[in-house]
Amino acid sequence: MDALLNDRPEFVRLLISHGLSVGHFLTSTRLTQLYSAAPPNSLIRSLLDQASHGAGTKTPASKPSAEPRPPDVGQVLRMLLGETCAPRYSAGGVVDPQRGQGGQESKCLLTDKAPSELTLDAVLGQAPWSDLLLWALLLNRAQMALYFWEMSSNAVASALGACLLLRVLARLESEAEEAARRKDLAAKFEGLGVDLFGECYRSSEKRAARLLLRRCPLWGDATCLQLAMQADARAFFAQDGVQSLLTQKWWGEMDSTTPIWALVLAFFCPPLIYTNLITFRRSEEESIPKDMAFDMDCGVNGEGPAGLAEPPEQTPVGTLRQPRRRGCCGRCPPRLRRWLQFWGAPVTAFLGNVVSYLLFLLLFAHVLLIDFRPEPPGAAELLLYFWAFTLLCEEFRQGLGGGWGSLATGGPGPGHRRAPLRHRLHLYLADAWNQCDLVALTCFLLGVGCRLTPGLYDLGRTVLCLDFMVFTLRLLHIFTVNKQLGPKIVIVNKMMKDVFFFLFFLGVWLVAYGVATEGLLRPRDRDLPNILRRVFYRPYLQIFGQIPQEDMDVALMEHVNCSSEQGFWARPSGTQAGSCVSLYANWLVILLLIIFLLVANILLLNLLIAMFSYTFGKVQGNSDLYWKAQRYSLIREYHSRPALAPPLIVISHVLLLIRRLRRRRASTPPSPIFEHFRVRLSKEAERKLLTWESVQKENFLLARARDKRESDSERLKRTSQKVDTVLKQLRQIREYEQRLKGLEREVEHCSRVLGWVADALSRSALLPPGGSPPPAPPGPKD
Repeated sequence: MDALLNDRPEFVRLLISHGLSVGHFLTSTRLTQLYSAAPPNSLIRSLLDQASHGAGTKTPASKPSAEPRPPDVGQVLRMLLGETCAPRYSAGGVVDPQRGQGGQESKCLLTDKAPSELTLDAVLGQAPWSDLLLWALLLNRAQMALYFWEMSSNAVASALGACLLLRVLARLESEAEEAARRKDLAAKFEGLGVDLFGECYRSSEKRAARLLLRRCPLWGDATCLQLAMQADARAFFAQDGVQSLLTQKWWGEMDSTTPIWALVLAFFCPPLIYTNLITFRRSEEESIPKDMAFDMDCGVNGEGPAGLAEPPEQTPVGTLRQPRRRGCCGRCPPRLRRWLQFWGAPVTAFLGNVVSYLLFLLLFAHVLLIDFRPEPPGAAELLLYFWAFTLLCEEFRQGLGGGWGSLATGGPGPGHRRAPLRHRLHLYLADAWNQCDLVALTCFLLGVGCRLTPGLYDLGRTVLCLDFMVFTLRLLHIFTVNKQLGPKIVIVNKMMKDVFFFLFFLGVWLVAYGVATEGLLRPRDRDLPNILRRVFYRPYLQIFGQIPQEDMDVALMEHVNCSSEQGFWARPSGTQAGSCVSLYANWLVILLLIIFLLVANILLLNLLIAMFSYTFGKVQGNSDLYWKAQRYSLIREYHSRPALAPPLIVISHVLLLIRRLRRRRASTPPSPIFEHFRVRLSKEAERKLLTWESVQKENFLLARARDKRESDSERLKRTSQKVDTVLKQLRQIREYEQRLKGLEREVEHCSRVLGWVADALSRSALLPPGGSPPPAPPGPKD
């Protein structure tokens, strides 16, 4: 306990290596003491106080017990990570009985325990190593957290979850030093997750893919891919194992070597699906017995072939098929199966949406340019309105019904529920492309409303023309799937931030110059629109060389008397009588123009170019990482979309609505229609998978320790330690030598004294009475 409280990781390692049982040690009282040891002014202390105050009025008073109540860690974790990734603590640290009993690690450790210890694990929520890992992460104990991660299970998911938790805490940290420490520790955990998954992928590709898709009860039933996306662990998505799984999901049952033009032809001519133009991978059901055939996505809620609720361990990951919403084809005839496999692939849905969107833009442009009249809407315009309505329905499905923005917090069955509506909307609005869709559809509704309102026809046309630009810019989202154009879009996105900073500096300098010159040239002008145009618009054009010299320079003006004061006012030729220019400080206006062009054209524009160059050089090296992370988002989005594209997508929406109403009438639990990129394994299969992961983790740690021992830095360190030891021994030898010399001198002195005594005694026996003895020999100091 002292070693934990005083942050002594070496003592913790020593005690545990000598047989300390953490399961018996970590009681509820000791866990409370560990969290109570947080410094008073630390972030975790403020979060615990905030959670206890916020939950104090909602939680009923607990019965008095011998052990103190653990702090409300669950509420803190839910505040930090949300419902999707938060470990399954409930209020007061007690696990919610309706949401499971913690992670797989707890299930494995509960088999040999007494009933009293079962109650203890229900209070703690997870196995003791997981509790200690969370404690070390929250209190920013770096070495402790790394050691507890090494000892715990769910290694890949725990590393990504720790990275997510640390980066969230770093954003909330007020002290820069503590925030930097948390960021460094988060980077270490991200590196551990990347390296460990690479080790797993090299050992077995199928098990590594299953490891990415399994639900981790320790982190709110989130998968490794979800944790990596939430933690912004782009290096994790850049691995070959993750990208190969995404490619497999993207193409579904079709071969990834199928050309795009063949898919487009089959899209317009469906009979080509049954030709050799479209190649499919060999179905796993043909190579294994019928009772072993299983579709993981279809059987995720027990509705797959043969009524299996979990896939057998023998089922390879190659049988991971497309979403259940597109039909389970395990028992379908070969021809129907081929049809469903083609239309169920995300790449088919993507191409269908691309073609549909291009046709929508063509129809939109045709209506605006040719068929947009004040008369009642024609057939093309009504088709455009219906098409936009189907797009709006799809956005509602994604945001409210659990599309890409909805991450369910539990699986099917009793006690599991989906994420709350607020959380789903937050995740949906966090995507910039979803925000763009909402802006485009909102402007479209506003333009249609104005167009159908008498007297606002021109305003509606203007809004729809601007809205067409927003819809057209939405096409950039299509290019994110391309390996060459995707990274470039990332670079453009980063450069937009530089543009906003440049516009801020330019706007300050432009307003300062525009107001000054307008006040000097036209002090008597009262036309506000013309004044604003000359203050903002004209200085901006002057940056690009459009300088009205007749308005700025006296020598180029044709002097026209504009007032009674001769010589002080003039009007440029060809202008109206209200735009008189003052000649009093014209030299100052020319000087300000020179300074403005010098600063704007030379200083600010070159500053913008330098910022672009720096951003390009910084992002170009990491653009591939950004693109691969965005690729996961795109594939997941189209993996959850209906197969039909707008406007035919309304058929899929009606079918989904009918299916949901039937389940509600039958009082059956909602099936995870929108849960994709997830699998549920049987207990035996999950135990084997976690055991295999633990073996790979041990191999990874041993290999890392061996590499560390064989590295040059470690060799130099060991050599320096040996040199220090030799020097220490030499110092000891010198000390021994000095002591031996002192002893030799003392022995010599003692021998002389003994000789003198013997000589004195011998003489005293021969001397007459009254004689003096011989003088004593000198001492060693003399």
